Amino acid sequence: MVAMVERWAGLGSAMASIIFLWSMVQNHVPVTLRLYLTTWAAKLAACFSPYLQITILENSAGRFQQSEFFYAVEAYLSDACASRARRLKAELGSDSSNLQVSVDDHEEVTDEFSGVTLWWYASKKHSKGNVISFYPGEDERRFYQVVFHRSHRDLVVGSYLPFVLAEGRTVIVKNRQRRLFTNCGGRRRRYLRNSVWDYVKFEHPATFDTLAMDTDQKEAIMDDLIAFKDGKEYYTKVGKAWKRGYLLYGPPGTGKSTMIAAMANFLDYDVYDLELTSVKNNTELRKLFIEMTSKSIIVIEDIDCSIDLTGKRRKGKKASSNKDSDNEYEADPTEPQKDDESKVTLSGLLNFIDGLWSASGGERIIIFTTNHKEKLDPALIRRGRMDKHIEMSYCRFEGFKVLAKNYLDIVEHVLFGEIQQLLEETDMSPADVAENLMPVSKKKKKDPNMCLAGLIAALKQAKKDAVEAAAAAKAKEEEEAEAKKAKEKEEPKEDK
Repeated sequence: MVAMVERWAGLGSAMASIIFLWSMVQNHVPVTLRLYLTTWAAKLAACFSPYLQITILENSAGRFQQSEFFYAVEAYLSDACASRARRLKAELGSDSSNLQVSVDDHEEVTDEFSGVTLWWYASKKHSKGNVISFYPGEDERRFYQVVFHRSHRDLVVGSYLPFVLAEGRTVIVKNRQRRLFTNCGGRRRRYLRNSVWDYVKFEHPATFDTLAMDTDQKEAIMDDLIAFKDGKEYYTKVGKAWKRGYLLYGPPGTGKSTMIAAMANFLDYDVYDLELTSVKNNTELRKLFIEMTSKSIIVIEDIDCSIDLTGKRRKGKKASSNKDSDNEYEADPTEPQKDDESKVTLSGLLNFIDGLWSASGGERIIIFTTNHKEKLDPALIRRGRMDKHIEMSYCRFEGFKVLAKNYLDIVEHVLFGEIQQLLEETDMSPADVAENLMPVSKKKKKDPNMCLAGLIAALKQAKKDAVEAAAAAKAKEEEEAEAKKAKEKEEPKEDK
């Protein structure tokens, strides 16, 4: 045994000497010969070394997508092995108050699994030369390497790595802070070279319990969301990408943004607020989609006002033929376009929703909001793209009861009957109803009687204004009709 140890020690000394001599002469060896010798030296060392190594890269699928396994390994090592590391890095936690300590780059930690010792190495490799990065973070590559004896290969591949993945996912969920993303554009993007998205903590308090909407409608939406969240096997079975589209439409102030926040809190998803006017072209839109994570909600608010998505039909094609074909839409080359204007086309947006790239990542919800559903192109909101259309209408009595409970902490009142009748006769948004339920002054304690009386007065005034507006519109219409008739009588009759 002693002789074997001395033999291995001698071999190690010899290898150290070779490495030292190589470092001295490599600067005087031609590059081609140096690469040749390095390759053969690695093969020779592999023949004598009883150890294997597995590398987990930060980016998978040709750097198009971040590796979930890499971040699971990072979370696992920081949670289970950070105490055995000598070099650590500290960052603010998700709540911006607690410190999170993790393993620093270029550090080695050991782990033990079923009596087997493994060595983990956190590394980072920078590209050499003046490399122009096309994708964010392409100028550097982070990776982890696990080294183990080759006799434990089956144990590591079959049991240990799946264990690390499962434990890492658990740690990520435990430490996860949901985020609200927005796409970076112009000058802001130059300061955030490693990402096309900027984010803040998502802290919106809205829930379905506080949403002013009919109870049956809310339950139907929640059931639909649960079916989507638990439907991975179903979507795979029917051959569809694991995504779902929602169109929220209705007048301003009816709670479309609040509905999105309630969905995010219900599903525990991140939110990506996509500003189309900041996207230069379809290629950039595709890159934004690639960088989105799963378990997220992609939101395009007021899509009818964002950019011109009406498109132009190609010449020689009838409008009635194959309206869903994405290739029918193209920009009009005769119209001048500024360099800083968005060149995202309807075709590019349709491919973003349900094209080939839409299947990458999985478990995503896409939401469009609009005040005018009739202005949107039918191809954009057809079933299959926007699977569920939800009308966000004016406040009715069921929604009012939710607001009364939220703002006044009451579920019954003598004035509820009158309010119910007025809400059925008057169109008032939930935002306006909520504003009337708030106390006039913060210094005064909220009085339900006073707040409800103020709401009744506001509803009566809104009803009166609506009647007057309808009468004025009818009078104007009759006046225009009379003027048209008078004009026709004054025109000379044509000779037969």
